[in-house]
Amino acid sequence: MTHRTAPDLALDVDWFTSSYSQEQGNACIEVADLAPTGQVAVRDSKDKAGPALFFPTESFAAFVDAVRDGSFGA
Repeated sequence: MTHRTAPDLALDVDWFTSSYSQEQGNACIEVADLAPTGQVAVRDSKDKAGPALFFPTESFAAFVDAVRDGSFGA
């Protein structure tokens, strides 16, 4: 995992929030698919100028699958 500030990516990628996010958007993350690099970037939706974390695409996909499967409990 690495990190850079999100503005470094602002012009290069499209960020999206989960379809499960509430409209208020006060507790959301945004994700950017960085397919050419084999990574996914994640940032706090309230701090678009703040840091972005980078994860290998396969690791992030495994995390999302585990969340969907309920592996982390409620």
